[in-house]
Amino acid sequence: MSQNREPIDTYLLRVLHTLLIERSVTRAAVKLNQSQPAISAALRRLRDITGDPLLVRGKSGMVPTEYGQSLLEPTQNALREIERITVQQSTFDPATTVRTFRIGSPDYLNTLFVPTVVERFRQQAPNAQLELHSLGPAFDYEHALEDGKVDVVIGNWPEPPEQLHLSNLFVDQIVCLVRNTHPYAKRGLTLDQYLASPHLAPTPYSVAQRGAIDMHLARERLKRNVVVTIPYFNLAPYVLLKSDLIFTTTRLFADYYAEFLPLTVLKAPIDFPPMQYYQLWHERTHYSDEVRWLRSVISDATRTLLAMRPQA
Repeated sequence: MSQNREPIDTYLLRVLHTLLIERSVTRAAVKLNQSQPAISAALRRLRDITGDPLLVRGKSGMVPTEYGQSLLEPTQNALREIERITVQQSTFDPATTVRTFRIGSPDYLNTLFVPTVVERFRQQAPNAQLELHSLGPAFDYEHALEDGKVDVVIGNWPEPPEQLHLSNLFVDQIVCLVRNTHPYAKRGLTLDQYLASPHLAPTPYSVAQRGAIDMHLARERLKRNVVVTIPYFNLAPYVLLKSDLIFTTTRLFADYYAEFLPLTVLKAPIDFPPMQYYQLWHERTHYSDEVRWLRSVISDATRTLLAMRPQA
């Protein structure tokens, strides 16, 4: 193999990345708006440069070689960095950007928080796209932030990852939510009653983090009787209507549903620490004008949401 190989330029990187994704010269040509001979010629150059076939014929089309497959992530990262360099040369304008922005958010904030975020986003960036990703045990949000699969994550973990940047959004009180006809709806809960009663709880949305409620109870050497868990937080109020369960949540969430459903908000019989909400982002986007703007949209939406909350 030659020791003086031709360097790979941006065009060849895009061809390589597209070929590895599409696994077809024809489809790659269509996607890149090039002719098939041009893509075939670029593939020959890439094979000469790397000393590897990169893609070979398989039973149902072309398949990457082992080495070719190993280049998929590096080419994706390289193209992303090239795009970042060229974008940063011009001043970011939300009114004209066509970028796709991605936010990871727990679903219990969706009903309250997301409509206001979308409103602000559409007002300021009418040509851009917004994707919201629900957090769950199978979603590695730290890796997603590092890889650029999401730009910002909204969270309330008691111990957020130290390696991520953090900006506080708001603090909320912990309360209990029950149906109006619940035995404790009118007279309230004692600690013993709270611990002995059946509870409804959400599935933790992070494998690495226990829920703030159970983490605090564990520190106090207490344990509640969770008999039902649900994957979607916003199902909880409707489950409460048909059961004798207690749901421990934040006042913002509880007050919202208690306004239009026959539900009662009770003071928690234990001194839970306030719930701190914040947004997280990775160092890779810390100086990005685009993501800085997105964080400001989230902060602005939060202030609007809090201003609408009835005063206690």
